Amino acid sequence: MRVVHLVCSTGFAGVERYIVTVAGGLARAGAELTVIGGDPRQMISALDGTGVDWLPGAGMREALVSLRSAPPPDVLHTHMSQADLVGWMDRRMRKGPRHVSTRHFAGPRGAGALARAAFRPIGRSLDAQIAISEFVAANVESPAEVVYSGVESRSAPSERSPFALAAQRLEPEKNTTEAIEAWSQSRGPAAGWVLRIAGDGSERGRLEELARERGVAESVEFLGHRSDISSLLSSAALVIAPTPREGLGILVLEAMAHGTPVVAAAGGGHLESVGMAQPELLYAPGDPRAAAVLLDGLIDEPGLRAAYGVSLQQLQRERFTIEGQIAGVSAVYDRLLA
Repeated sequence: MRVVHLVCSTGFAGVERYIVTVAGGLARAGAELTVIGGDPRQMISALDGTGVDWLPGAGMREALVSLRSAPPPDVLHTHMSQADLVGWMDRRMRKGPRHVSTRHFAGPRGAGALARAAFRPIGRSLDAQIAISEFVAANVESPAEVVYSGVESRSAPSERSPFALAAQRLEPEKNTTEAIEAWSQSRGPAAGWVLRIAGDGSERGRLEELARERGVAESVEFLGHRSDISSLLSSAALVIAPTPREGLGILVLEAMAHGTPVVAAAGGGHLESVGMAQPELLYAPGDPRAAAVLLDGLIDEPGLRAAYGVSLQQLQRERFTIEGQIAGVSAVYDRLLA
């Protein structure tokens, strides 16, 4: 089986990491894989040694050129609306492969009514559509089959450092302001704990100012973009996940794998991940005081942190494994090609 995964981007965030995971797993199972798009340096490095070929796809034009230059696949698997459109165009130009799209975000294609109307034929032409969570499936054009993302299972560290970690793009939809508001209302600063925020984006300056306004600037560290998130998760005592409409949340899954307790907004894919372990440790989105109360309980009780981390790790190993993700995607391919 020959498969092409395509995204029109030059980044390396959750979508691109999803592609690397799935492509590498399929290649290990014997399929021939080509990946188009993503940050050239990071994609090539991540795919090194997997047997997966990489081609550039910085935009729709370049992605289409790369797609036409690759050996014809049995399955074209696209990610995000622009890539879906490239796949649709390729099908219009030649008799194409089976076309599968993974939906990573909870919303229809297109930002407005006209754009959604323009994208409608693409959805109708797809052979299959995968959603990364029930939440995403319920908020995109149907039908969509849920295949949960997976992460590598790990051993929990024996020691933790007194800091909470938030790791995400510093953009409005990620709601990092709520993490700082909750931190300012918690006992963390007075107890000598630190909130470390990994990531960068357009809101960084405003978030730094908010920390100063709330009087917690000395206990909030802005780390910028980091490539050692796994190391941070293994030493963090807590993770804060404030995004209210997260599709699933790869950081949350990785925290679960490390056995790191998570204080998360009770919305989106969080209800299907950490919310399945101990739903009482989720807080209502938009209520930083409630988040602060949960933080205080975990800061004050090491035993509670340890027990919560164990339950999260067990759930990850049962429900969010790379093996399960590859099996789910492969089952979709096999059904289409049967």
